[in-house]
Amino acid sequence: MKLIFATNNAHKLEEARQILSPDIEVISMLEAGFDAEIEETGLTLDENASLKAHAVYEATGLNCFADDTGLEIESLNGRPGVYSARYAGEGHNFSANVDKVLSELNNTSNRMARFRTAVSLILNGNEYFFDGVVNGVILHERAGSGGFGYDSVFRPDGFELSFAELSSAQKNAISHRGRVLRKLQTFISDKLSDLRD
Repeated sequence: MKLIFATNNAHKLEEARQILSPDIEVISMLEAGFDAEIEETGLTLDENASLKAHAVYEATGLNCFADDTGLEIESLNGRPGVYSARYAGEGHNFSANVDKVLSELNNTSNRMARFRTAVSLILNGNEYFFDGVVNGVILHERAGSGGFGYDSVFRPDGFELSFAELSSAQKNAISHRGRVLRKLQTFISDKLSDLRD
């Protein structure tokens, strides 16, 4: 089965290809011939995921999914949340975003946070929603060179290392995106099984 992942983020695309089973072929928007920029004007992660999935589905008519991920920090009342990718301003500069978060938490002892990924799947014209969450804390400074985004300052519960210090296999096993993609995989596998019966 072929699924378009409505993203231009090469890191996300690679994670999805690693996690989804071999019977689900994940292709990028460009590989599907879609190169338009999709405005993320939703007020929630679910709304943004849905906007992106619908844009791709309406343009291609092909099964697709889209995600939106937010870092939700307890002492910042859930910020940056839906604005995680542009927290320090437009341009998706994650180094500046990380600097802003660290600055805002400078005098805060409560560093509890969670990553949440919302996914909208459009399969044969029907839309389904899934989400994945991982809890952790925000470190006082960057640690590690792997991953992307806020990975270098997020340490998941039960680990001594940041996401950026874990291998991709370790991160995928516990991450918010890993969890939601496994839900997606199970759902699609069940659907395919029903079609074969």
